[in-house]
Amino acid sequence: MKLATLANGTRDGRLVVVSRDLVYATDAGGIAKTLQDALDDWTRVAPRLETLAIALETGSVPCERFREHEALSPLPRAFQWIDGSAYLSHVELVRKARGAAMPPGIWTDPLLYQGGSDAFLTPREPIRMPDEGMGIDFEGEVAVIVNDTPMGASRAEAAASIVLIVLVNDVSLRNLIPAELAKGFGFFQSKPSSAFSPVAVTPNELDQAWDGGRLHLPLLVSLNGKPFGRPDVGAGMNFDFPALIAHAARTRPLGAGTIVGSGTVSSKEADGGPARPITEGGVGYSCLAEARMVETIGGGAPTTQFLRFGDTLRIEMKNPGGQSVFGAIEQTVEFYADRSA
Repeated sequence: MKLATLANGTRDGRLVVVSRDLVYATDAGGIAKTLQDALDDWTRVAPRLETLAIALETGSVPCERFREHEALSPLPRAFQWIDGSAYLSHVELVRKARGAAMPPGIWTDPLLYQGGSDAFLTPREPIRMPDEGMGIDFEGEVAVIVNDTPMGASRAEAAASIVLIVLVNDVSLRNLIPAELAKGFGFFQSKPSSAFSPVAVTPNELDQAWDGGRLHLPLLVSLNGKPFGRPDVGAGMNFDFPALIAHAARTRPLGAGTIVGSGTVSSKEADGGPARPITEGGVGYSCLAEARMVETIGGGAPTTQFLRFGDTLRIEMKNPGGQSVFGAIEQTVEFYADRSA
């Protein structure tokens, strides 16, 4: 089934079930008012939502047109947002860009950070920043939303905890990252609010594209209407989602509604070298930083600019039949008048 959250004047919106073709929706308020309410009682609620989804497909319940631009992020706010770096090719390139070595144990021990989750952007909300000089970048990712997960969860328990899958734009301010990390205390100002796809999808909705730990479809990223990236999400993922979840739960339980991100989707060429731009026949990139690093390696300096005011990015995924699976994240960068100045 596919679930979405529509605005209703409250912080958490109202839960709807969405048709597979993303054309219609039906209100799920009689089962759960919000997606977090559903996740809090998922074992009991999920079968009822699935029944409603079937009724929507057969036209036997009242419905409304589903408009992606009216959707909030499926969880407009979450108790916890944990992002990983499951694609080590991305880690290698970005750390080279700031002159940092790969951390010890990186090939066996996943990297995770805890991001802000009190106010996610909507899928079509502008990215507002006070200064282009911050190095505004997008990061196309996949994330899972989990059910209650016990501390010390096994890999099997971690896999079983995955109940929904979404796409993410994890906005990064690249020029603020080095100074923050140099303090030895992690990201904060350099990681503003993220945006998620209009629709969250259960794993069984993805058929063979979901193998229980990885999603095997291209992530389609465009910038100002031009294709920028189309890497296969599963191909370069060194740590799958059960590994990330088990790592996160090593010393704490994860509450229902915790979101766990993959980190920027990244892949290499068949010869083991970094990905090439789409204009050169490659699969391209899911963030600007990777393109800049590849340019630096090849030519001594980057030529791709970070996002400017007025730039528009789009992140989407389509099934083999060409239908959008999650709907699209589409955001324009706009100037924000900093009231603290």
